[in-house]
Amino acid sequence: MQNLIIVMIGGATGSALRYWVGIQIPLRVGEFPTPTFLVNMVGSFILGCLVAGSMTQTPIPRPLLLLLATGFCGGFTTYSAFAVENVALFENGNILAAMLYIGTTLFGCMLAVAAGMALVRATVQ
Repeated sequence: MQNLIIVMIGGATGSALRYWVGIQIPLRVGEFPTPTFLVNMVGSFILGCLVAGSMTQTPIPRPLLLLLATGFCGGFTTYSAFAVENVALFENGNILAAMLYIGTTLFGCMLAVAAGMALVRATVQ
């Protein structure tokens, strides 16, 4: 039960921050979805840092991983919005923007995870 509460706290915090980013960077239908792109990139970087940090000689404690990785990153990042926004781009005839969004998100998030892992590995041994 304690782990569930920890994940819920992290998830609520991540979701609230994601909502705040959406308010700060308004999205117009049919445009490149910058808010979702940014949160997914940042969340992927953070998750990469956390994953690498969990594999060090002094790993991140499980409750903190649950709070930050499963909870915060899970609430902050969003695949469902990514999918909906791509459908909207296709429906509005913005095929190039949709393809750009798909490619930059998929490869960008993988690079962000790798960068986060590399940063931690370079600084924590």
